[in-house]
This record gives sequence, C-alpha cells and structure tokens, in this order.
Amino acid sequence: MRGLTKLTLVQMKLYLREPVAAFFTLFFAPLMLLLFGFIYGNDPVPIFGNRGMMDVSVPAYMALIIATVGLMAVPIGTASRRETGVLRRFRATPLRPTAYLISEVAVYFGMTLLGVLLLIAVGRAVYDVRFEGRLLDVIVGFALASASFLTTGYLIASLAPTARVAQVVGMIVFYPMIFLSGATIPLQVLPETVQNVARFIPLTYAVRLLQGLWFGDPWGDHLREVAALTGLLVVGGIAAARTFRWSAD
Repeated sequence: MRGLTKLTLVQMKLYLREPVAAFFTLFFAPLMLLLFGFIYGNDPVPIFGNRGMMDVSVPAYMALIIATVGLMAVPIGTASRRETGVLRRFRATPLRPTAYLISEVAVYFGMTLLGVLLLIAVGRAVYDVRFEGRLLDVIVGFALASASFLTTGYLIASLAPTARVAQVVGMIVFYPMIFLSGATIPLQVLPETVQNVARFIPLTYAVRLLQGLWFGDPWGDHLREVAALTGLLVVGGIAAARTFRWSAD
C-alpha cells in the first residue's frame, strides 16, 4: 500500500511538471468561462430555459475537461511511457502491474476532478452560476463520464504504435468532438444539422448527462445518456485490456 501511495504521488508530480497537460486540465476551461462570460454575460435567456449561458456552460465544460484528459493526456502520456521503456521498467519492479495502472488512473481522475473544482469555483465566484441538482448525483455522473473517456484514452494508447501517432489520433477525435457535442458551444445555438450529428458523438451524452444532473433532472430522464456512457466504458475497457502493451516491441 505504501508503494502504491508513493507511486501515485510521483505520478501526480510528473503530471504537474508537464506544462501543457497541466494547463489544459486545470486552467483552459476556467479561462474559456471567463472569456465567454465577458462576451455574453450570464443573464437568463429563454433558449436555455431561463438560465444564463454560464449556467449551462459550467457542466458542459466539465465534460470538456473529461475529454481533454481522456482523449489527449492519457493516450499521449501512456504511449510515450511505453515508447521510452518506462512501462517495461515499471513491470519489472516488485510492484504488481495493476498497482501502476491503479496509480495512473487515480492521478488522471484526480487531476480531472481538480480541474472541475477550479472551474466551478470560478463560475460561482465570478458569475454566480446556478446549481439546482444533488451533489451526489453530479459526482456519480462525473465518475461515469470520466471512466468512460479514460478507457477510450487507454484504447487509443494501446492501438497507437508511437506517442506521435497517439497524439494525432487523439487530436482527430478530440477537436471535432468538443465543438460538435455542446462541450464548448451550447447545442441550442447550433444549426439543426449539427444537432443531428451530435447524436452520434459520445461526448454529447456526457454533456447532456452532466447538464441534466446539474439542474436537478432525475436519472430516469437520462437513461439514454447513461446507457451510451456505460456501453463506452464496457466496450472500451474490454478492448483496452486486451490490446494494452507494456512494451513497444
């Protein structure tokens, strides 16, 4: 247990020492909130159910942070450590391979949570963002969405032969997904064609689930979102487990 704790702390320090990963995980979403809040404000508007744009943006940006870690940080970091032989050396240590994976997942999940907490703090302090849901429901929804995209990230890392390929694949998946799912621009203001396309994008279901739970919707209103994210978690987890490689050979 002591070895696992030390390994987790080391992993977290390494994550924070990577400026690009730390910035996009912790500060990108709050800065976007400040920018768009300065432009649009947070006055209630009918299109958002008499809520402000920042009210609906905070839970959407939570999904953005989840996607950033799952589709960018995980594939690049894991593939890079495999390519440089770090994973192979970890496997040769007295610690079990599962201990390394547990510590790494814990760090990714913890950094995602920290980014979300900073986002919420900025939203509440600057724009008095409304929260009408139940905290436990939001935590469970956040955990489900995070786990689903973490497994997707590990699947990309497992299939990509190099860190560069993992980065390219992650970017190809990440950028269209965040702009077409409502994670950056609310779907309500996008054309109907884009809204139809969004139905086929996994991140859309994370955005809808988190927004719904944030505003107090019952779980029964979001069974489709739960099913989609659970399916992504199960299928992605099984595929990642079967294809995960400790060595680049």
